[in-house]
Amino acid sequence: MKNASADKKSILSKARRVVIKVGSAVLTSSGGGLDQKRIEQLAKEIVSIMDGRREVVLVSSGAIAAGLAKLGLKKTKGMPLPLKQAAAAVGQSGLMWMYEKTFGAHGKKVAQVLLTREDLSNRSRFLNARNTLHTLLEYDVIPIINENDTVAVDEIKFGDNDNLSGMVVQLTDADLLIILSDIDGLYTADPRLHPDARFIPVVEKITAEMERGAGDALSGVGTGGMRSKIMTAKKVGAYGVPMVILNGKKTGLLAALFGGSESGTLFLPRLEKMDSRKHWIAYTAASKGGIVVDDGGRDALVHKGKSLLPGGVVSVEGTFKVGDCVNCLDLRGSVFARGLTKYSSGELELIKGLKTSQIEPVLGHKDYDEVIHRDDLVIL
Repeated sequence: MKNASADKKSILSKARRVVIKVGSAVLTSSGGGLDQKRIEQLAKEIVSIMDGRREVVLVSSGAIAAGLAKLGLKKTKGMPLPLKQAAAAVGQSGLMWMYEKTFGAHGKKVAQVLLTREDLSNRSRFLNARNTLHTLLEYDVIPIINENDTVAVDEIKFGDNDNLSGMVVQLTDADLLIILSDIDGLYTADPRLHPDARFIPVVEKITAEMERGAGDALSGVGTGGMRSKIMTAKKVGAYGVPMVILNGKKTGLLAALFGGSESGTLFLPRLEKMDSRKHWIAYTAASKGGIVVDDGGRDALVHKGKSLLPGGVVSVEGTFKVGDCVNCLDLRGSVFARGLTKYSSGELELIKGLKTSQIEPVLGHKDYDEVIHRDDLVIL
């Protein structure tokens, strides 16, 4: 990139709706619990961004960390799920009170939005959540989104708030994602372990080597890490949205970002934007099972732009209903596509390998020729 600084300023200046994700390591003090001074400074900087005629959606961690401090506990690693959920219940109210107080000092209103993966995996609930968030933004309210840790279990968890923030970008039709972490950005290796690691100011394309080299969270209160941030950048990049990793513990960097600051790492998006519905299928809808496809069927899907027909189906994995999202696997077990199935797992067991003309004699009905229509399919 010939002039990374100029391009970065140009890209960021176009962003009108911004999702900002702030991690637990940024919000908590060294002694545990919420860092009130840092949250006050964060609110001040976010308001300065909004004064530039931008809308902001905040994805905030910190509830579990705040609750652990109140309960006299410190780290979450190895902690039983019910205790984490209890800590979230104790800490969430304190976290929101802090935001209400700090943003209120600047004349801004906030709204709490708690989500689980299930809320966004269901298309109808996804659209309902989108309508709510758009309405809040119309009324100049700052939505503060967090995972509903009190009720979320492994099956319906986002994994971490990096992943959630990537989904919120699509949910809100945002133009930019900023992840505030406790590190300056992306390096060639973890600088806390490798002092000779080089800083990377701009990432034009996420490579397999980059994904392999990224590590997990070192913080005792966080759940993400550089790997989850890179995968989030890949997700929002497919939707045509750039992402910045910025050190959220350093005062002033967030406010200075839109003025041409060279701080942080900018991940450039893909030039061809995936449409909203297909992006939802690829990255948000939870897979309910799998369909193993033979080599001929895989070739027809990947290289010829065809729909998946029963003849290409070798076997069925899991239990799913009509309309569920399923993975498409090749004969080697690799997932190469995802889509919405027009037949249940039980029906598919009966018609796998058959011609479309044989569907009705076997099932007694034939609603569709296709198992997954091309319009409901995403090649990964």
